[in-house]
Amino acid sequence: MTRTRKVSVGDVAPDFTLPDQSGTPVRLGDLVGQKTVVLYFYPKDETPGCTIEARAFRDSYEQFSAKDAQVVGVSSDSVRSHRRFAQRHNLPFLLLSDADGAVRRLYGVEKTLGLLPGRVTYVIDQTGVVRHVYSSQLRATRHPREALMVLSTLGGHGA
Repeated sequence: MTRTRKVSVGDVAPDFTLPDQSGTPVRLGDLVGQKTVVLYFYPKDETPGCTIEARAFRDSYEQFSAKDAQVVGVSSDSVRSHRRFAQRHNLPFLLLSDADGAVRRLYGVEKTLGLLPGRVTYVIDQTGVVRHVYSSQLRATRHPREALMVLSTLGGHGA
């Protein structure tokens, strides 16, 4: 499952299966056919930037739902850590545990300064094609705004 380059706009999003915060296996391919997927990689549960980012996704969750989009967060934290994080901050979306970092590597999400796992958001349309990539370690709250802007241009209404 290694990859030599970053996933870019126009690529088909690599499929994967990871456990969510309840321990249930979630396959990206199962989500993609139903909705547009906003897949965001973040460094760590309960850190200041990641908490702000998760809350920003939570606070705009209704807007994502209205655009027929599914928000999915991914970090290397455990299922248990994700469960606590989701409960503490009332997160209504999936958090997937990429414990060994395989999916992060599959997508080519690089570390910032060689240390901190990267913060990258992908908007994946219902055919599985990546339509937008936004990478910024420091502008955590911009990730949901960027994704919503792209969803508006895609005109993602599944009904």
